[in-house]
Amino acid sequence: MKKLIAAAIVAAASVGLVSVASAGTLDNVKAKGQLVCGSNPGTAGFGVPDQKGNWTGLDVDYCRAIAAAIFNDPTKVKFVPLSSKDRFTALASGEVDVLIRNSTWTMSRESTLGIIWAGVNFYDGQGFMVNKKLNVKSAKELNGASICVQQGTTTELNLADYFRANKMDYKVVTFGTSEEALKAYDSGRCDSYTTDRSGLAADRLSMAKPDDHIILPEVISKEPLGPVVRQGDDQWLNLVKWVHYALLTTEELGITSKNVDEQLKSDNPEIKRVLGVEGKFGESLGLSNAWVVQILKGVGNYEEIFERNVGPNTPIQLARSSNALWSKGGLQYAPPIR
Repeated sequence: MKKLIAAAIVAAASVGLVSVASAGTLDNVKAKGQLVCGSNPGTAGFGVPDQKGNWTGLDVDYCRAIAAAIFNDPTKVKFVPLSSKDRFTALASGEVDVLIRNSTWTMSRESTLGIIWAGVNFYDGQGFMVNKKLNVKSAKELNGASICVQQGTTTELNLADYFRANKMDYKVVTFGTSEEALKAYDSGRCDSYTTDRSGLAADRLSMAKPDDHIILPEVISKEPLGPVVRQGDDQWLNLVKWVHYALLTTEELGITSKNVDEQLKSDNPEIKRVLGVEGKFGESLGLSNAWVVQILKGVGNYEEIFERNVGPNTPIQLARSSNALWSKGGLQYAPPIR
């Protein structure tokens, strides 16, 4: 009898877990009337609010793209700034619907935290910044240096791996936030500051004398960054994933926020499918069949988002590099919408 009761409890618990998992993030988002997006507290080019609370950045535009796909309104987003320490807990607990804030995709995070990546919206790599007066031209010259780094991140682990692999000594100086680590470096407390190279480009702009600092050429890690959702809700995972792929596909097809109305008249069968003129691909995601049109009119395609926030004509001045389309020598590649 005890075994039967125990089995019933386990079964009930299992049903409970399934019901939570299948409650449907999309349905919850629609019921709330807005997307709650976990965001970076402040990384120029990726996610930062101004003094009036207006958010801008590449990751911010991804949040808006999802809102546009769901509501046909890119403004229906509540941005929740999250530290590196709190971001995954906030997602797993349901405090936010999706996390889009410079988060590196790793095996341990997916296999232990109950979360899953929906793609890579920015291929990055870790680097080092130093003051020019140090007269260092390569990371290989940092033997014995003190390095400022944020604690409890993949950045800290990569730092240890790099110095160990190159048989060099260093003094690690850790801080709870990236802002604290950068401030300490800028004040001269450390010889170097390390984080993702995109972050270095952004952080350099906020320093007392930006021109006094250089980013060393070495890239010491792979940092695939992208949107993260909770495991157990495949519909929501599919939606977030295919919003990303839609941004890439429309760039590949030359469909932009400026010409989308004209492209709706195209005879190209692929364009017809992507824009919802033919087929019901939006319905399969729980969306309108015009979901891609809504994304384009709300934020544009991937190229538009990249160029607007971090491209060569912005203060961040990043080249597409690995983030170019596969057809242009990059890594960004979207499966077909068909």
